Amino acid sequence: MGLFEKKYCDFCGEKIGLLGNRKLEDGNMCKNCAAKLSPWFNERRHSTKADIQAQLEYREQNKSLVAAFNATTTLGNETRLLIDEGARKFMVTRAKDLQSANPDVLDFSQAVGCDLDIQEDKTELKQEDSNGNSTSYNPPRYEYSYSFEVTIRVSSPYFDEMSFDLSNGYITTGESPMNPSMQQTSGWNLHSSDGGYEANKYFECVKIGNEIKNAIERMKSTAGSPAANESPAPLQQAEAVKEEKTCPSCGAKTFPNQNGCCEYCGSAL
Repeated sequence: MGLFEKKYCDFCGEKIGLLGNRKLEDGNMCKNCAAKLSPWFNERRHSTKADIQAQLEYREQNKSLVAAFNATTTLGNETRLLIDEGARKFMVTRAKDLQSANPDVLDFSQAVGCDLDIQEDKTELKQEDSNGNSTSYNPPRYEYSYSFEVTIRVSSPYFDEMSFDLSNGYITTGESPMNPSMQQTSGWNLHSSDGGYEANKYFECVKIGNEIKNAIERMKSTAGSPAANESPAPLQQAEAVKEEKTCPSCGAKTFPNQNGCCEYCGSAL
């Protein structure tokens, strides 16, 4: 068998062009068929033809769930968490045309948890001395940038998590570090900071991330009830009755938490 022997897709039967093969554990797959798999699936090379066939059938059935999906809550920026409270289902996608993209539709009972991560990056600022050389300030000065990632953990036969960039790249906050303190049980807890540059965008990402985490936690706690003929309570009902305030410490618009403090920096309101 030669190195350049013609290969055919084990699913559609079409000849696979040069560099178009998507290798499986026991077969071959063309790029067109591979594009039909879930965007969250990343175990193709370790999957058998039977595994892939089962997923292709699942993905075909998923189209009817997308067609019936009625988003009642949308959270996120470019990539969004869409929630159908009536059907108790959700999806994560950045697509505008849902029918063409066919995003995976999951049930509330498949929500496992949500992790929120902030990546801090700092760049040293330099100055030019009398000889035209770039030198450090004394003490050194830094410009801070942050990126936000949300990971929704799920129970699915084809993938375990859906991770996406909430901030769409880095958010620059100037020379004032935001000093996020990660607390897995309560989302992001932020210390007070003067901010600067895109500080408002930073706080907006924190707020959206917390809303996504709260929505996932509520899915877990309400999965299976109330009964199908009862109207479910809105996912953000508890927040809707609170009065939004401006934090005197960090300047963010916030809803007081149960202790009457800013949900971002923890200062009393």
